[in-house]
Formats: sequence, structure tokens, C-alpha cells
Amino acid sequence: MTPEAFAEIMDRAYAQMRPWSAQEIANTLAAPYALMLARPKGGLIAQLIKDECEILALATDPDAQRQGVASSLLNELIELARSKGATRILLEVAHANRSARAFYATKGFALIGTRLSYYTLRDGTKDDALLLSLAIAQGQDGPAPTS
Repeated sequence: MTPEAFAEIMDRAYAQMRPWSAQEIANTLAAPYALMLARPKGGLIAQLIKDECEILALATDPDAQRQGVASSLLNELIELARSKGATRILLEVAHANRSARAFYATKGFALIGTRLSYYTLRDGTKDDALLLSLAIAQGQDGPAPTS
């Protein structure tokens, strides 16, 4: 998937938030530790550094949401991160994004912190970023139990 195509998906999927530009996506992917996973209607950008993997963006076209695209991308990332020695996956999600919060909760992510007024929304207001973590044990199918 090209940065331009993913930027278009993000623009539609991130209805309240400012989406990344194609140039921001390209710049992020130029880093040696960055990776992108893609499907026809969605994509995921992450960075994998030593034993941690951080999801930087996960977006599914609204027409394809709740059809398993995000789950498929996340499952692929978990397996890839585990194979590269990662022991946990981190991400930030906007407090107002209830559907994303519910999605990550069903996948076993746990709240580990909050960044107050972190995101600037399209209307200029601010929203908190919730920091989530998922432990992934080596040699185990599925996520590790979180405590």
C-alpha cells in the first residue's frame, strides 16, 4: 500500500482526528525500525525496537470496519513482533474513540497510563491519549496474560 493510499484510508477512518499526510507516512516508514502491514481496505504502521513493538497507526476504511481487517492486521503484527523477540506491544488511543478502545480491550490490551490533552482534534479541541499495553509471551499462541 502506498503512503498516499493509506493517508486516504486514515482520512476517512479518523473522523475526528487529524490524519497523517502521505509525506508523514513516508517519513515514518523510512526509519529502519518501522514496518507497515496492509490489506486492501486497511493498514497498520508500527515500530519494532528490541523487545518492544509500538503501533503508531491502525486504520480500516469505514466501509470495511467490523469485517476482521483490523483483527487480521493486529494478529499478523503480534506474530511478527513475537518472532522478532518483542515481549509487548504498546499503543496510544484517543479517549473519545470508544470503538477503538473496545477493540483493543477485546484483544487483551490493558491501560497503563494517560497523556492529558495529547491529541488535537479536527475541530481544534483536545483529547487525552490512553496508553495501552499487551504482553506477548515468546513461544505461546495468542497474547500473554496481563497483570
